[in-house]
Amino acid sequence: MTPTLRDCRARDAQDPLRELRDQFTLPEGVIYLDGNSLGVLPRTAAARVAEAVTREWGQGLIGSWNSAGWFDLPQRLGNKIAKLIGAEPGEAVATDSTSINLYKVLSAALNIAAQDAPGRKLLVSERSNFPTDLYSAVGLCRERGLQLLLVEPEEIAAALTADVAVLMLTHVNYRTGAMHDMQAVTAAAQARGILTVWDLAHSAGAVPVDLNSAKTDFAVGCGYKYLNGGPGAPAFVWVSPRHADRFWQPLSGWWGHAAPFAFTPDYQPAPGITRYLCGTQPILSLAALDCGLDTVLAAQPLGGMAALRAKSLALSDLFIELVEARCAGHGLGLATPRPHAQRGSQVCLTRTEGAYAIVQALIARGVIGDFRAGDGAAGKHLDILRFGFTPLYIGFEDVWNAVEHLKQVLEAGEWKAARFNQKQAVT
Repeated sequence: MTPTLRDCRARDAQDPLRELRDQFTLPEGVIYLDGNSLGVLPRTAAARVAEAVTREWGQGLIGSWNSAGWFDLPQRLGNKIAKLIGAEPGEAVATDSTSINLYKVLSAALNIAAQDAPGRKLLVSERSNFPTDLYSAVGLCRERGLQLLLVEPEEIAAALTADVAVLMLTHVNYRTGAMHDMQAVTAAAQARGILTVWDLAHSAGAVPVDLNSAKTDFAVGCGYKYLNGGPGAPAFVWVSPRHADRFWQPLSGWWGHAAPFAFTPDYQPAPGITRYLCGTQPILSLAALDCGLDTVLAAQPLGGMAALRAKSLALSDLFIELVEARCAGHGLGLATPRPHAQRGSQVCLTRTEGAYAIVQALIARGVIGDFRAGDGAAGKHLDILRFGFTPLYIGFEDVWNAVEHLKQVLEAGEWKAARFNQKQAVT
């Protein structure tokens, strides 16, 4: 029997994580299913950033690099992130953007591969990987005379040949929500002498990640999605301790120097992960990210990432079930894998016509998701309606109501209105 609104309310009443929603400022009447693009504002963030501006900057001035602890914020936040990605203290830093951090670690990985396995000329990635990852890979391949080989997910195992230097993958696919088995893929690559670089943009804070258990080599991730750090929040970078001191990263700025205030003209990289810093750090953004990390870490006494993952799967299972039961006959398909082990914390529906307009009609009703165009390069022309389920602030009644709105939009043909078919800059 299809769950009812009463059933969903009962599940919310029994949810041990329901009080975590109080950590956030959510607009009245909004069902926010886009935390996989931009997380919600933590209630503490505005006051924390204001304190950093008015007291630490306004009163403390330059002394706040010491007195307010600005100087080591990247490491302190990195240690918080480490708790969410299966890393140890001192193995991660919060800094720069995901794209910049990817360039750093991919360059370092290629340097290591050139030393340990000279002659390997291929960098392998997934054809539907997030474009910025592929753009960085293209640039580095051009500089080094290498070739970027793009494959479908089912072709990855066969692509791991003796010619491959590095395998670069995003753990959870941004378009479909499909999730790789990090441990199995890493083991298969390393068995052939291939280094692995993982993008955790849609994983950190959303699904359990254990980088050290998986024995992977490099990882980067986003601070503004499931970590709730705010628009343009600093990202993070993690490097296995076995690699951290082997090479400089290519953006050798003063913040990654072993003694930045010695002001020597020669570059001496700091030991370990600190060398993956570059220039002066964005303190106000780091202050906001700190609040976002605390919202995720608040789940630790309640079961941590395992509890968040269990609720995420329950929410997305409910969404799929309700869509298929209540929106049947309206041309919706499912791009996201059904098996729990194969998906992240989002559900992606497909449609041949009107996907963008349907999303816009939902947004006008207060149900916020987003749209991704079909992947024509891979011969897949179905457009995607993308919905993220952040268990910190989404409940089961939210899911029921979101599907009810979707049903009404489809049945009434609301999405056909001209105003919903005008493409905006950000989709």
